[in-house]
Amino acid sequence: MSEIRLMMGNEAIAEAAIRAGCDGYFGYPITPQSEVLEYLMAEKPYERTGMVVLQAESELAAVNMLYGGGAAGKRVMTTSSSPGISLMQEAISYMAGAEIPCLIANVVRGGPGLGTIQPSQSDYFQATKGGGHGDYCLFVLAPSSVQEMADFVKLGFEMAFKYRNPVMILSDGVIGQVMEKVELIDPIPRRTQEEIIKECPWATTGKTPDRERNIITSLDLDPIRQEKHVMNLKEKFEKMKEDVMWENIQTDDAEYLIVAYGSSARISQKTIDLARNEGIKVGLFRPITLYPFPEKELERLSKQVKGILSVEMSLGQLIEDVRLAVHDRVPVEHYGRVGGSVHTPFQVLEALKEKIVNKY
Repeated sequence: MSEIRLMMGNEAIAEAAIRAGCDGYFGYPITPQSEVLEYLMAEKPYERTGMVVLQAESELAAVNMLYGGGAAGKRVMTTSSSPGISLMQEAISYMAGAEIPCLIANVVRGGPGLGTIQPSQSDYFQATKGGGHGDYCLFVLAPSSVQEMADFVKLGFEMAFKYRNPVMILSDGVIGQVMEKVELIDPIPRRTQEEIIKECPWATTGKTPDRERNIITSLDLDPIRQEKHVMNLKEKFEKMKEDVMWENIQTDDAEYLIVAYGSSARISQKTIDLARNEGIKVGLFRPITLYPFPEKELERLSKQVKGILSVEMSLGQLIEDVRLAVHDRVPVEHYGRVGGSVHTPFQVLEALKEKIVNKY
């Protein structure tokens, strides 16, 4: 049955995986997401559902276990943080090319390099533009609460199998470490092998009476066939736009707009209240899917406002998609903190006044 608990974001994503019928979790500890693996090891989900949990010898090993499990039609997932996700990029590109579903969560920390263990949002480009080689995209979900950390596990698996593609939950150290009330779904049974064979006719489940063995690969040395394959992938990435998601907060009468996702959106929501107390009509646009990006809705909002502030914990990455969506219709400025520093609602308000309200 569903139940309500007080949980960390990292704990919520782990419990949600068990309840979402996950077949296998393969991971490696790295701050600030180590609690995911620790929770799963302590919870012993194999005794509850038969779900396998394995600490791999490295992030490289963990992500390639996803390749094998996903190719067999299993619901498999991993979690890591920025340097670990960087190590996984080659395999993620392989899985996108081979059309293998899986779920990957990145609890982002500051970089470049080892950087810091503090929160950041500087992996936006890596997640939304394809961090590995070749032409591909991930379906990217950006939670802004512990509840969404849990909810996006089930949704992530649904999107991964709908599009036969890796799905990423792009979180950060704030959402991973904060504790909130979360409502957990009723457990979903893991699929039987017979159900997998029926639901995933493409999977490497062996020869059956009505089909030959499947071979899954991203390699084709014939340029014409490979071009056709990549163009088919492009059509799939375009089709993902049918599942675009966003949230509008006090945008109906807004004269100015803040665009932010994840923990920056949480912070900016308080900024909206502070600004309106001063008579500044500001709304918040929160992309929930970072890919596909909700460009049409943002374009619509841009027609009613005087200026837009992109708020993010980076030097400016989200702002690129914001500018593309609004087509230079209104000024778009950036405010961000880096190095693990987290902005406050008051700092966002001051940036809004300085960069947008007082100029436009």
